Amino acid sequence: MGRPVLPLGTAGKVRYIAAGVGWIARCGFRDYDGTTRTVERTGPTKPAAERRLKEALRDRTQHDRDADINPDTKLRVVAEAWWAGFVADGKTINSKRVYRLALENQILPHLANLRCREFSVGVSERFLRRVETEFGNSVAKTTRSVLSSMCAFAARLDAMDRNPVRDTSPISVKPKKGDPKALSVAQWRQLRAYVTYDPRAVRRDIPDLIDFMSATGERLGECLAVDASAVDVEAKSVAVLGTVIHLTGVGVAVQRAPKSEAGERTIALPDWAWPMVQRRLANAVQMVVRVIKIDERTELLIAPRVSKAGQKRTEPKEWLKELLDSGQETTEVIKILFPTSVGSIRDPSNASRDVKAALGYAGLSGDTSHLLRKSVATQMNDAGVPIRLIADQLGHARASMTEDYYFGRQKQATAGAPALESLGF
Repeated sequence: MGRPVLPLGTAGKVRYIAAGVGWIARCGFRDYDGTTRTVERTGPTKPAAERRLKEALRDRTQHDRDADINPDTKLRVVAEAWWAGFVADGKTINSKRVYRLALENQILPHLANLRCREFSVGVSERFLRRVETEFGNSVAKTTRSVLSSMCAFAARLDAMDRNPVRDTSPISVKPKKGDPKALSVAQWRQLRAYVTYDPRAVRRDIPDLIDFMSATGERLGECLAVDASAVDVEAKSVAVLGTVIHLTGVGVAVQRAPKSEAGERTIALPDWAWPMVQRRLANAVQMVVRVIKIDERTELLIAPRVSKAGQKRTEPKEWLKELLDSGQETTEVIKILFPTSVGSIRDPSNASRDVKAALGYAGLSGDTSHLLRKSVATQMNDAGVPIRLIADQLGHARASMTEDYYFGRQKQATAGAPALESLGF
């Protein structure tokens, strides 16, 4: 029976050979291509030669395992190695921002010093349940996605025998208050009338924003990013070219790439909304913005920052700074349809808060701008529009998402009677 083959990435017995005034420490090492090669180092003494050989074997293993990733590697090293690939993978700036927040605020503070071999299904389950309890389902779901991607990356490098996050309990972000809520036509008209009597909503330019969302079903950030170039006057339509995001250290910017590829769409406007759009076009605010081309698909339009007296300027995070520095920068003149009162790009967080306050004034306390998207979907469905076209209107990649989360349920009367008529005697 022959000698057993060494496992991949391991060394055989060390042999020592006296060589003049020093020693040679030598052993066989089975590389990750399956070939066993001789590795040796010299030293003035036997322990010195052995120590140098062990260092060489360590460096050889780390080199073969791609960026020092092995079962004894700590998760903070895995996280940064995974992040480098994620940043280079063409994801949108907002996706990178959200994933980086999960990494810095959730994962690294609690798991950074764990080694790959120590990270089990149980450890992952307990961590995710704690995030879910303290920060809610949405944050926990994002954290789970980031952690799963990290572990899959480690598993591909044999640092983990499998992805332990895949075996943890799923995290649901379905609404807990029952079926999706949508406005009837009467409620919708009442809402649009009510907000015109709200002095705060009028002062903050909310009535037109609600009308535009009601006419298109666009996300709030997509509405705020609309400029004159997106409006086709002849066709009475608007193209969704991007969304507004807020980046720490940069400020408010337009990400000229929709939330997803399905978000790239052109929406025909109803006749009742067209006069409002024409008025917004005539009063669109012109501004010069920095345009940074991140990759072939994504550009970032950064408006000049307005700093208050005595306010300390925050610098962007290191990952974001590197991304911006590596992009090609130019300038461009744009005309925004829904700017701030001082003529800049509107912050989506502030706009969301203002819309929520206006809805509360109209008797819809607790509802957000998402109610308008759900109402658009429901109204189109009631009018007999095919579900695929409704998903296209909202910018959804999957029609099933539109059906499950965006249609208000008809609880008063259903359409089953005609279909069941033939069952009678």
